[in-house]
Amino acid sequence: MSTAGGLSPVWRRDGKELFYITPDGKLMAVEIKIGSTFEPGVPKLLFDVAIARTLATSVYDVSTDGQRFLFTSGQLDTNPSSLAVIVNWTAELKK
Repeated sequence: MSTAGGLSPVWRRDGKELFYITPDGKLMAVEIKIGSTFEPGVPKLLFDVAIARTLATSVYDVSTDGQRFLFTSGQLDTNPSSLAVIVNWTAELKK
C-alpha cells in the first residue's frame, strides 16, 4: 500500500478503506477489496494535514462513510508550567 511508510492508520468502519498519514503530513486513502485475498488499491492523496508535522502521532477519526475526518488540534507542551494531581479521587465519586 504505502511505498514511503505511514503513521496513524485508521480503518473505515466497513473495512473497505484504510487511511494513514505519510511522514511528510499527507492524509492518504487506500481502497481494500474484501474477499478471499487481501487486495489493496493504489494510495490516493486526500489532503495535507499540517498537524501531523507538529505531533508525534496524529489523533484523528473517520466518519462511518469515510467522507469526514475529525482531527485534534494544538501543540504539545514539552515544558508544562504546572501539573495537577488529584488524590483520593474515588471518594469524590461517592458524593
